[in-house]
Amino acid sequence: MAQHHNTEANVYGHVLDAHTGEHVGFAYVAVTDLGIGAQADSTGHYLLTNLKEGRHGIEVSFMGYRTLKTTIEAETGKSLEYTFHLIPENNYLDQVVVTGSRYATKKRETGQLVNVVAPKLFENAVAVNPAGVLDFQPGLRVEYDCSNCGISQLRINGLSGQYTQILLDSRPVLSSLSAVYGLEQYPSSMIERIEVVRGGGSALFGSNAIGGTVNIITKEPVRSGIDFSNQTGLVGGQGTDVSTSLNASLMSEDRRSGAYLFTMVRDRQAYDRNDDGFSDIPALRSETVGMRAFHKLSAASKITAEYHHIHEFRNGGDSLLLPPHQAEIREQTEHYIDGGGLSFDWNGESDAVSIYTSAQSIRRNSYYGAGKDPDAYGNTRDATLTAGAQYIHHFGKLLFLPSTFTAGADFNANNLEDTMLGYNRHLVQDTRMAGVFAQNEWNSTKFGLLTGLRMDKHNLLERPVLSPRLVLRYAPDAHWTFRTSYARGFRAPQAYDEDLHVSAVGGEVSLIRLGDNLSPERSNTLNLSADYWGRKGEWQFNALVEGFYTGLSNVFVLENGGRDAAGNLVLIRSNSAGATVAGANFELRAENCEKLELQAGATLQSSRYKEDFEWSPDVPAGKKMLRSPDFYGYLTADYEFGKHLHASFNGTFTGPMLVEHYAGAIPADEQISTPPFFDGSAKLAWHFHPSTYMRCELSVCCKNFLDSFQKDADFGPEKDSAFMYGPAMPRSWILGMKLSF
Repeated sequence: MAQHHNTEANVYGHVLDAHTGEHVGFAYVAVTDLGIGAQADSTGHYLLTNLKEGRHGIEVSFMGYRTLKTTIEAETGKSLEYTFHLIPENNYLDQVVVTGSRYATKKRETGQLVNVVAPKLFENAVAVNPAGVLDFQPGLRVEYDCSNCGISQLRINGLSGQYTQILLDSRPVLSSLSAVYGLEQYPSSMIERIEVVRGGGSALFGSNAIGGTVNIITKEPVRSGIDFSNQTGLVGGQGTDVSTSLNASLMSEDRRSGAYLFTMVRDRQAYDRNDDGFSDIPALRSETVGMRAFHKLSAASKITAEYHHIHEFRNGGDSLLLPPHQAEIREQTEHYIDGGGLSFDWNGESDAVSIYTSAQSIRRNSYYGAGKDPDAYGNTRDATLTAGAQYIHHFGKLLFLPSTFTAGADFNANNLEDTMLGYNRHLVQDTRMAGVFAQNEWNSTKFGLLTGLRMDKHNLLERPVLSPRLVLRYAPDAHWTFRTSYARGFRAPQAYDEDLHVSAVGGEVSLIRLGDNLSPERSNTLNLSADYWGRKGEWQFNALVEGFYTGLSNVFVLENGGRDAAGNLVLIRSNSAGATVAGANFELRAENCEKLELQAGATLQSSRYKEDFEWSPDVPAGKKMLRSPDFYGYLTADYEFGKHLHASFNGTFTGPMLVEHYAGAIPADEQISTPPFFDGSAKLAWHFHPSTYMRCELSVCCKNFLDSFQKDADFGPEKDSAFMYGPAMPRSWILGMKLSF
């Protein structure tokens, strides 16, 4: 730390949590006008020595708290004490985000709406992976589509999971294979936060960002410490679901180097709701280990490395203790996933450069079979590589306003080989896409204008595809922000996630095949929104109304293709004329600094094909998209009972929707309208400090306390395993323990 020698003007004191009065370890106290600072120790005590005499600006910051800006007085020959109180920012109402513009920007100043899933939501929802928290954002809905394997997908603004671009630290390393179970394979112990952008983002992140972009940002060390946690649940009164994690954060004394190490083990037993001997929730075992580390080469440059290894085993159907080919229905997968990335970042006063590469390798051994079929074993090999570079320049003024120019190029390659010899299936897919992008964002307190263009060349398309993007922002005062955005996107005609998942129907398997001469899907997306920010006393709140419209052409749909030579049911992916998805999202967030936090959201939408679509000859054709409710929403609430007791409540509501039900346990294909359902959970947590350096939390949670699990699930060996809707879990009790050192 640079010092003014011999002044003996010292400042010392405490950094405290404004709510609990407890010390905030490792907070950073910066003297802004002198360009110096000091980090508090693990007990929340700081010391600044030999300051220049006079008044100085101070900023005190730590992750999860609002930055405190104040002033101090330094006097020659004196040591003065100052205590700083930091207010928790649990709902992240006005934090810095990176996904909307591909560089760090304050959330209220971004042209694109960005929602943040904060770490506290993972804790309150007792979520061990992203699938457990994404429901609590406007326009988002996680659904589970198979009772044998528990495959999940995220729908954004009414569009199915294939329209969502999932990123890991802003890199598109999730392939069509890893997307099958990807939302459940990345544990919460490795995640710092999740940023969500609804609507088209193709001009920045690639071809799949039609419905939206989900950016999973992994944890980076901010202090030295160890965290241990365990969650033990009783699922529906039948089996257990146990998750244990151990994480360590290491930081050098000069804060130039650090590493975050994470590991998590989960073991969940299968659940059979109707006692027919066939699972409605599969058994699951997983182990994850990994790290994220950085080293600052200088004050302006940094190297960051990330690595993760995931081993996951899923087993659903009947006779789970026997070999798969001795079961009437069995879906069993074992994944070995290794991935990581390396990046170099340099940030100057007006310029920034980022160079990066990421890769992920997957080995999957699988069995998708019925009727004790000895030939239903398969294996899959998948490798993904992405690399790119980005340049940013900040103009003091360009034409009429200050602006930020961003340009870059990236390359993504995927090699997939999926083999199931018993079904004569040997899928080899090599996809490569190179893209260049450029955008400029003019920004002031009141106005914002972003124009961007991305050009992609996909090896399965003859011509490059241009994806423009336009965003306007207007903030007439400190309370209101209005935004409008337009984006164009596309999806290439290749295999996507459900193509690599084989469902059992009527004691047989169904295979998905790509039709001949498939054309790429194209999209045009328009979003309009109004944001209101306000404060009244100890309350701060944010209300949002957002309208969205997406027009799709050449939409990919699944049609009944009869049976192949082996008698397997074949579903053909083909193009339909198009579809329109339109609606509105509503969100209200309120936070009282002392006691209560509330967040609620609702979506009204219409998802319709332009022409009647027939998925089965037994069912009349119609325009309404399947599994797309016209109304859904969520609510979360947190309340602090004093310093040690915390209560939280969360719930999601899903309105009626159309769901396909294939013949097997029923005599003919049917299309049903599901009943509405509510999935509510409540948690009570008690936290205390056994010692100065140790924090402990004990909790109890009841998930889905109304037990609103699907009541008409199929029975027996003729069941349709994909006929599944409603909450992912029945009523479950979970005991939790967390230790932090």
